[in-house]
Amino acid sequence: MMRLADLIAQFEPALRQKYAKRLLPSHHHALAALKACRSRFAPQMLAACSGCEAHSVLPHSCGHRACPHCQHHDSALWLQRQLKALVPATYFLVTFTLPAQLRHLAWAHQRLVYGLMMEAAWATLKTFAQADKALDGTPGAVAVLHTHNRQLGLHPHVHVCMPAAAFDAQARLWRTKVKQGKTPGSREPPRGGYLFSHKALAKVFAGKLQSALRAAGLALPADLPEQWVVDCKAVGDGQQALRYLGRYLYRGVISERDILHCGGGQVTYRWRDAKSGRPATRTLPAEDFLWLLLQHVLPKGLQRARNFGFLHHNARRSLALVQLTQATPSLVNAAPPTRPVWRCACGQPMVIVRRRMRPAPAVPGCGTPQALQPDKDHPSEVTTH
Repeated sequence: MMRLADLIAQFEPALRQKYAKRLLPSHHHALAALKACRSRFAPQMLAACSGCEAHSVLPHSCGHRACPHCQHHDSALWLQRQLKALVPATYFLVTFTLPAQLRHLAWAHQRLVYGLMMEAAWATLKTFAQADKALDGTPGAVAVLHTHNRQLGLHPHVHVCMPAAAFDAQARLWRTKVKQGKTPGSREPPRGGYLFSHKALAKVFAGKLQSALRAAGLALPADLPEQWVVDCKAVGDGQQALRYLGRYLYRGVISERDILHCGGGQVTYRWRDAKSGRPATRTLPAEDFLWLLLQHVLPKGLQRARNFGFLHHNARRSLALVQLTQATPSLVNAAPPTRPVWRCACGQPMVIVRRRMRPAPAVPGCGTPQALQPDKDHPSEVTTH
């Protein structure tokens, strides 16, 4: 396993030389944050033992959402919020893929195009739900933007996890279309069903997104395909789909466990082949590998995950009414995730007494302090907060 920070420290000059004209401000910020994460270059924090008089000075984490170490707690909180909003219905995972002909446009106007993709995906599903005789209301959805494929190439697509259900606020009616998926904790297999035609979804999504892009003043390429790709499949009670969506939400697009080797200026990483389901490897120059990762660093402030319909935070009353009257799953009362407990060498919890101190000057032969040990269940959560 290779540390991403070490790769950046070693190959950043080659990256900047080769991709100087393509690096964005968000990329420069990501490189600086990931390289300094938990290093002697990061701001320091002072921790004191609650049992003995020991003190330790440790580096802060970077907190960047592309860092494979940071924001595990935020990821757990996001997942818990989504699980608490589960409703009794069969869930579907609908994936809207941007055609290859539009990837260059998306790269040049990331904030605009990615935002319009998510809005067009939601508008498409809302149109179908309101026109469907079995639903005839406003659906709810959790949308997450992914920009990578399994080999980490640029492949923008929007995953939407939504129940086959809709809420009619005026009539205060709850309607479902297919059989309810398994209850969380049940051993019964999930039952699928039919939501909407994927071909019809693709046609409407293409029309809505193209209209939005033209309205925003963007010129579309002449070779756009007539048929776009939208996939729609049942995912049972929605739990596994939500966990999948949250996997890359705050931790970057690759785990350091999958960076297998670095030598001779080449990096080998592991990915899983979709057809065979087996792990595969790919080797490429280190600067190209870093560029592969940087392509998926989003502009500051761009939301990767959004909730729509009765799952939007402004619709809490509607969701509460549904959960009150429709035998809500037991996960609603789940306890919030807690941060890992940091302990001194004596075994007592450590307390942070001061944060954001200036980085200490380098001392030859001096490594990271060892008095503060990470929780064994969260080895990568090293002094995140």
